[in-house]
Amino acid sequence: MAAERILVFIPMYNCERQIPRVLGRFGEDVQRRFAEIIVVDNGSRDNGVEAAAEGLAKLKHLPGKVLVNDDNYNLGGSHKVAFEYALAHGFDRVVVLHGDDQADINDLIPILDADEYRERDSLLGSRFMSQSRLQGYSRFRTLGNHVFNLLFSLSARRRIHDLGSGLNLYSTRYLEPRFYLGFPDNLTFNIHLLLAGIHRGSSFGFFPLSWREEDQVSNVRMVRQSLQTGRIALEYAKSPGAFLAKDWSSRPGRPYTSTVVAQVSGGNIERTRVPAFPSR
Repeated sequence: MAAERILVFIPMYNCERQIPRVLGRFGEDVQRRFAEIIVVDNGSRDNGVEAAAEGLAKLKHLPGKVLVNDDNYNLGGSHKVAFEYALAHGFDRVVVLHGDDQADINDLIPILDADEYRERDSLLGSRFMSQSRLQGYSRFRTLGNHVFNLLFSLSARRRIHDLGSGLNLYSTRYLEPRFYLGFPDNLTFNIHLLLAGIHRGSSFGFFPLSWREEDQVSNVRMVRQSLQTGRIALEYAKSPGAFLAKDWSSRPGRPYTSTVVAQVSGGNIERTRVPAFPSR
């Protein structure tokens, strides 16, 4: 069977210290699994963009680019940029790997080796399966996540192991209808994407992650995020179709554009400023 062209997408915000470690986990064999890697920065105030370019330059067998969003799109908006990039450039699948070094790209390699991923629209990393490994993650947050996983499992009538982690794999054929453009641009984007997959009858599954918290700085406001997440479960349970038909985005009808500020291949960095893809 022909090898698929897989894009690795790394969203980044103020990850100057973490992004070198994230990219450093791409050994030579891992690099050869993928066609390209893009780091999408959303208005970082540190030196993360330069750190990402230098980190990509160390990957001798995997070309990469650093993109900077043209506006503040938040984490969900950065996903939209990457999905649009993957569709515009003819990739078969997209790996989402957060730039804060909590997840490890190597957890995905056994999934790719098994080859069963080709039959799935998406495969989602889970921090809370029995085989998952948590390091530095508080018991309080673990308990809270288990409660929300149960709540959403009841709401969606489908076993959910994680509402959104830092390592996922999506088929571009599944994403091609671009149903995600109306989802929120904030941290709840992944929840909407998961619920849409369930409602659309997509084929997906979960796989266990190794997950660590060291020097990461969380952007989550715990109480507000918990209340918002709970409301999503209740609103979806009440009327899934109406919930998913609503445009939750912060820029309805407007494109999510980004600029390539560095292209890296064979260890060489080319500074540039070109659109990541044609505007739709």
